[in-house]
Amino acid sequence: MKKMLIMLIPAAILLSSCASISTTKAPSASLTNLNTFYVQKLPADERGIERVISDQLNLLGYKSTYGKLATPSNPVDAIVTYRDKWMWDLTMYMLQLNLEIRDGKDMRLLASGKSRRPSLARKSPEEMAKEILVRIFKK
Repeated sequence: MKKMLIMLIPAAILLSSCASISTTKAPSASLTNLNTFYVQKLPADERGIERVISDQLNLLGYKSTYGKLATPSNPVDAIVTYRDKWMWDLTMYMLQLNLEIRDGKDMRLLASGKSRRPSLARKSPEEMAKEILVRIFKK
């Protein structure tokens, strides 16, 4: 009778290389009228992710600015907030980026998105911001 070697691999190891991207829109939210954005800088961010997100919005054809203030000096259609999480694996890389798009007048949540990219599936912050925004604004 032949002996079989069965290897048990923890689920965490199997899932560690899986990338995930998810987005949601508020049921009553209409994103078609959003043209101007303000990306609010996360106080602890020293990597300029607010600029990265704003640049990606501009590349998608929207008008976007960024800054440290909770609200911009000029009215905008939407305010974008974010949280970034970084990890070390030979180099620092962005593990996760969460975005929230809120109404510029009443701060009502319109849409949100998350990109999670472990080390083996890592992408640049620019690519992660773009993949979230493209999915949120997909027609």
